[in-house]
Amino acid sequence: MTHKIRRFGVVAGVALFFGATADAVPVAGTSISAAVANPGRPDADRAKDALRHPAELLAFLHIQPGNTVADIWPGDYWDRLFSDVVGQSGRVFAVHLVEGDTDDKIATPPAGSTVLEGHKNVVTVVSHVNTLRLPAKADLIWIRNNYHDLYDPFMGPADIAAFNRAVFQALKPGGRFVVIDHVAPAGTKTEATNTTHRIDPEVVKSDMAAAGFRFVGASDLLRNPADPHTTRVFDSAVSGHTDQFFFVFQRPK
Repeated sequence: MTHKIRRFGVVAGVALFFGATADAVPVAGTSISAAVANPGRPDADRAKDALRHPAELLAFLHIQPGNTVADIWPGDYWDRLFSDVVGQSGRVFAVHLVEGDTDDKIATPPAGSTVLEGHKNVVTVVSHVNTLRLPAKADLIWIRNNYHDLYDPFMGPADIAAFNRAVFQALKPGGRFVVIDHVAPAGTKTEATNTTHRIDPEVVKSDMAAAGFRFVGASDLLRNPADPHTTRVFDSAVSGHTDQFFFVFQRPK
């Protein structure tokens, strides 16, 4: 699979818009290399690296030791990496939305618990989608392959504008909101969120602009032009390698 390279200032298939601040410039750090190479990572995590590009994407995001990262709808793969990169002087908030856990039929861990073995700086935060709050301001908030779910009936329904405003307020000035999701055909808006579990990328850009965010960067590393965009993301033909957008939005300083 080839990756389209955008002409905005590029690092290994990652595009950074010239309108971004210096804080967003991708810088590779040894802590990122060490996190990805950590021999303690599960074999199952390592097996996903070729498709998920953790070293390149973490470097692009310029996550630093001491940062606070919040992972909404958390996943152990990325939280282990965030944990190692921010170190013991940093924190990772594993943000469980009760509505999402209920639909996934998983038990929500107790608020404040540290349930990721070997990563005591990963702390559970429990919230409802329409009342999102973090214990402290974050440098980066991340939601991967679940933004589209906010549009689905099982979320309550969600007040998406209020959710995005809450994310905005939960970030430090200059902090960034990363949205990764499965690409739906252009112009379909939110028609596929509850069927094929995809979303039109332009909807996300519009939602974030309405909340006050600036669109400051994108990566093509997760793009797959061979994806037909009309198949359910769980279908064996595309599962694990759907066409995904990776957008970075910033709360202005």
